[in-house]
Parts: sequence; structure tokens; C-alpha cells
Amino acid sequence: MQGIALSLLVLILGRPSAVAAQTSAVAGDICPGELGAQVDAIANRPEFSRSRWGILIQPLSSTTTLYSRDAQKYFIPASNAKLLTTAAALQKLGADFRIKTSVYSGENGSLYVAGRGDPSIAEPQLKSLAQQLKQRGISQVNQLIGDDSYFQGSAVNPNWEWEDAQAGYGAPINSLIFNQNAIDLLLSPQALGQPLKVTFAEPKLANQWQVQNNTVTVAQNESEFIEVGREFDRPIIRLGGQLKVGGEPESAYVAVVNPANNFLQYFQQALAAEGIPVKQALVASASRNLNQELATVESPPLAELVRETNRVSNNLYAEVLLRLLGKVTDKMPVPQEDTGESGLKELKAVLTQLGVNPNSYILADGSGLSRHNLITPEALVETLRLMANSPAASIYRQSLSIAGESGTLKNRFNITPNRVILQAKTGTMSGVSALSGYIEVPNYEPLVFSIIVNQSDLSTAKMRSATDEIVLLLNRLRRC
Repeated sequence: MQGIALSLLVLILGRPSAVAAQTSAVAGDICPGELGAQVDAIANRPEFSRSRWGILIQPLSSTTTLYSRDAQKYFIPASNAKLLTTAAALQKLGADFRIKTSVYSGENGSLYVAGRGDPSIAEPQLKSLAQQLKQRGISQVNQLIGDDSYFQGSAVNPNWEWEDAQAGYGAPINSLIFNQNAIDLLLSPQALGQPLKVTFAEPKLANQWQVQNNTVTVAQNESEFIEVGREFDRPIIRLGGQLKVGGEPESAYVAVVNPANNFLQYFQQALAAEGIPVKQALVASASRNLNQELATVESPPLAELVRETNRVSNNLYAEVLLRLLGKVTDKMPVPQEDTGESGLKELKAVLTQLGVNPNSYILADGSGLSRHNLITPEALVETLRLMANSPAASIYRQSLSIAGESGTLKNRFNITPNRVILQAKTGTMSGVSALSGYIEVPNYEPLVFSIIVNQSDLSTAKMRSATDEIVLLLNRLRRC
């Protein structure tokens, strides 16, 4: 059978510069009554004539509307969907919840490693498990069995686009996760006209993957981008794009093909390093009654997982949180039911109990990677406000990126006439740009807002620039 080569994912590189509109924003305060006309002046520009805007701006303390534009209509939210996923996870699981990975004894010298979806497992955790087993007197393993059955259903959401599923940010979601189920590559510029140097973060993988390198090192005045792709049925990574001569290396991530096998491979290496050889390793797709627990590691508390999810917009973490909701549902789970589907049902139940209108959004995943997600600006503002009044208020808010300081907002609003005290969640995919969060206005009261652009043919930079102009208007509000 011929391998099917998928279309390549294009990653635009380079450090975002400050939005030009920020430096040209008109100084001076504005009254709430003037806000509507000034927001409309931005959203109604000719370049947005084919785009859709969804906007809702309200005081954090009330449901009084300062500005609304199609706020009750559905929009593709991109990663703003994570605001709902993380809110539900905090409400249902609690900030101190941890994910446990255990190793159990089996018959005839076998060991079972039972994964429960911990997305943070890397080499230190596997080393800890191996050392605990050594301390228990384990000197060899006849069979190392990976129990990958905690999460049921497809590891890759069928609603995701195929090129997304090739990339590290679209890595499969399963019960045994190692290094976020992604292969880390470093691409370095060489001499002008030469291909980029490709380095595997894990050198041993270089012998397991064939790399088709169609990259090139270009002059300083050229643009930079990287194309990443892989085939699903063969270990082939395809690289394209260009970096500037003398420039900094760039990271690229490719999703692994068989994540449970990948986990076992690295666990075998960790065991070998402790002098514990493994004769055979295999993956079990069905759970079974396990005996004595010999070793265990736990994830960081949920508060930290939520911060990783929102601040750097980690899709894998978001999808794990969704599936954890599916495992702790108040209803008896249906045997073999897709854990992601169960999670979506539980997410809606939890947010409805919180007070979010269940008819104001439709989710197909937990990360926002699917274009089947539909959310109203009203739902996002409602979630943000209700969470601000919940016991998890500070943890939820602190999980968001801070303008000019951290996460996906580190390079936005860092050159402005006045400091912008903003904590928000970004969302970006082709034709979509979203920003929802909280802003502390110096001469007004704290605001909660959601700004979404959909169906746009403009670049991400232009959509963000206009969105940031609107946020800068909010920062100039005063009581009058």
C-alpha cells in the first residue's frame, strides 16, 4: 500500500512585534457613551467587510452591557474554548487534584504500568518509577505491559483537520503520555543557500525516522517560516521552509504515531538504566484487575495543569482535562463510551450548574482545535464573570496570560501610551482571532470582555492589531 503524504502545516515564525496600532492610538480618556462609535469605527473598516465580529464588553461587577455586537451568535472560538474546559475542570476536580500513574505487579514476573492521562510525564518521572521498582527488589521484568485503557475512544479527534494531527500541537491523547506525545526537533540556519540543520532532541530517534529536508537558509531580508508534516503510516517527517542566515534556531514538533508504545520504549530505557532488563513490552487495550502497587508518580496539582493549558495554550493538556471530566462524571459511564464525548457532556453539566447558559455554546473538543466548536461571546463573558466569583477565582484568573509579560500575550501591549493591565486567553487559527479576559481600567472599573473575528481573509497580525486597538479603547475609559 502506498503511503499517503498529507498536506504540510505552515508555522509562521519570528518574534511578534508590538502592534503598530498601539503606538498610534489617540491619547485621552473616553466616556462609556463614546465607546460604541469608536469600536464600530474599527470593526467597520473596509478591510473587515467580509469578516464577522462578535464582541461583548461588560463591567465585571454586573451584566450591564457597554458594547455588544452579535454577542449571542455563534463563532468559532479557536483556543478560547480552553476557558470553558479549564473552568469546568477546576469546578469539578478542584485545584489540588493530581493524576496518578502506577506500576503494579503481575503474574510470572510481569509488571503493569497503568496510565491515567498525566500530560506532564517526562524522563524524570520514568526514572522515579524505575528507581522505586529497584528499591522494591525488582531485578528483571519478563513482560512490561502498558495499560492504555483509562481513556476510551479515538486518540485523535475526528473533527480535527489532518494537517493539525501531524503537528505536535495536535498530538494524540491517550492514557500513557510521554513528552506530550511529540517529537522535538531543532532547526538551525547554516550557510546561505544550505538546508537547515535538523537535530532531534532525543538523538536515538534519528535512526527511527526518515527526514525529507526541503528547508533552506535565506538572506537576512527574507521572511521566516517552517513547514512540518509527517506520513501516518510510515516513519517519515517532511520539513520545508526557511530561516535567516545567522539567525536563532527554531523548534518544531511532530506528533508521535503510537503514543503508548512510545511511552513503553522510554520506560524500558529508564528501567535498563537502573539495571532492570525487560524481555518483552506490549500494550494492553483493556483494563484488568491489578495486584499490588509497586511504584507511583503524580502530576502537578490541577492548578498548575490549568495554568499550562491557558497560559501557553497547550492543546494536549486541555484534551486531557476534558477526558478527566469524562472519567469523574456523576452519571455511570457507559462501557466503552468515548471518554472525550463523556467529558463534553460533563463539561456542559458542570458549567450549567455554575450558571452558564447551556445553549450558548457547542463544543467538539476541549482545546479549540476543531472548527466544529461554536461559542457565543456571551458564553465566554458569562464564564469569565462566574469564575471570578467562584472559590477558584484567583487560580483561574492567574492561569491566563498577562499582557506584555507572559504566555501568548508576552509580546502584545508591551509598547503602549499607558500600561494595560490585562489577563486574557488568546485564540488563533486561519481566519479566526479571539481574545477574551479581564482588564483593570485605571479610571474606570474592571471589565470582562470577549472579542472574536471569524471568516476573515486577513493575516493574523491584522486581526490582532484591530483587536488590540479595541482593548486600548477600553483602557482609556473613564466615568463621565
